[in-house]
Amino acid sequence: MLKVAVMVSGGGTNLQAILDAIDKGTIRNTKIVTVISNNPHAFALERAKKHGVPSVCVSPRQYGTREEFHEALLQALKDSKADLVVLAGCLVVIPETIIREYKGRMINIHPSLIPAFCGTGYYGLKVHEEALKRGVKVTGATVHFVDEGTDTGPILLQKAVEVREGDTPEILQQRVMEEAEWILLPKAIDMIASGTYKGENR
Repeated sequence: MLKVAVMVSGGGTNLQAILDAIDKGTIRNTKIVTVISNNPHAFALERAKKHGVPSVCVSPRQYGTREEFHEALLQALKDSKADLVVLAGCLVVIPETIIREYKGRMINIHPSLIPAFCGTGYYGLKVHEEALKRGVKVTGATVHFVDEGTDTGPILLQKAVEVREGDTPEILQQRVMEEAEWILLPKAIDMIASGTYKGENR
């Protein structure tokens, strides 16, 4: 049984996609052991609660220094005994201490076809704003392993999504979530859980 910790910051739509896929059996042999949010008001915490999944808020405001916050985050992950850490709309910059601890065991979903529109400063709606500004005809989402860079780790899965005439960043964001993110992230977890993807660092 693959034990998964999901890290979130906001609404938790990707978390919901994972929960639904586990319920449906499209993610096999997997259990979410904890949901960790840096934001006490994240609706993702409500989703976890409704599903009976343990959750915890580890907010930087609770700690005097960034180092103490990072130590608390790492401790929360260790306490969960998770085999895999999934960043699902997590806006915390993951420190190297945690990346080292979970090397080859931490994945992230990014709302573009990496290497396009990724790296520092590219998150959330900003990704879609830049894609529309650039005039791309195709965008999408990427699931990748997390390394010390920003969106630079080995890629597991990608899925393309068409950009349509009249798209706003919000409309495009929703389509990318529905047609790519909510499909890719459960699929990636299932691949890891079933051993069909071992990863470069495993």
